[in-house]
Amino acid sequence: MRGVIVTHDRNVIVGIDTSDDAGVYRMSESEALIQTVDFITPVVDDPFTFGRIAACNSLSDVYAMGGRPITALNIVCFPTKKFSLDILKEILRGGLEALKEAETQLVGGHSVDDPELKYGLSVTGVVRPDRAVRNNTLRDGDAIVLTKPLGTGMIATAVKAGAVDNTVMKPFRDSMTTLNKTASEIMVKHGVHACTDVTGFGLIGHLSEMLGKNMMEIVVDSRSLPVLPGARDAARNGMIPGGMYRNRNFVGGLCRADSSVPQDLHDICYDPQTSGGLIISVDEKSAGALIASLHAAGVADAAVIARVAKTESQRIVIK
Repeated sequence: MRGVIVTHDRNVIVGIDTSDDAGVYRMSESEALIQTVDFITPVVDDPFTFGRIAACNSLSDVYAMGGRPITALNIVCFPTKKFSLDILKEILRGGLEALKEAETQLVGGHSVDDPELKYGLSVTGVVRPDRAVRNNTLRDGDAIVLTKPLGTGMIATAVKAGAVDNTVMKPFRDSMTTLNKTASEIMVKHGVHACTDVTGFGLIGHLSEMLGKNMMEIVVDSRSLPVLPGARDAARNGMIPGGMYRNRNFVGGLCRADSSVPQDLHDICYDPQTSGGLIISVDEKSAGALIASLHAAGVADAAVIARVAKTESQRIVIK
């Protein structure tokens, strides 16, 4: 539906004609609804953990808009001839745990018998109409902050090959099962200009969406990128998901990398993420205070990873 303009209601603040993370609908001068839906296939074997990851992933779009999730509906595609319903119960229990932590009420859902297991949520949130954070409103001179480490796609591929031990598996699980709630609550206090979350299009794909139609460049400092333990090893060993290549093709000639950037780190920049962190664009003078607040609140991997500058043509540079 990208690029299709179908907005006909003046109360639609954010619709499907852009690549924002969720839709925003004005209910009054002081309140707007945020609406989003997302579901995924399993990235771990444990059904409870998968349920929690899927819920965190679905809730993230509301947090990226600077909002507060309030209700959710389960979306379940479950192969009843392949798996026991006890597995489904554990998936839903994992999702419910994440919803409780997010202070979001489950109000129903829908399920179908499907050959491939999928789970996620349709989430409704709230935000003040004038405080909804868009993804493409970055400004000249901004610093870009990433709140979670990269590499979930690489590690998930290594997991399928049985090439991961607990020193890699634990931070991989911990990252994906962590809500972006704290990071979102902190960012809105620092007057951020734009935000999105890192999911299937990878870091560079989502940075390209942040450029929108702005004639600007984003210069990524590859040395500053937070990366999950084991992700670079997985990339060097060829444990690369197919989505990485699709993401690179999607961005095309918009992005170039200096020859000094190691190939494995270059690949991780395109790695499709599940339940990734927030990418936040903020005035460079405010970036230090934002990072300090995030670290103090336990968002330990938050780092400034890029700078934004006005140019005559759009580009992303990895240095």
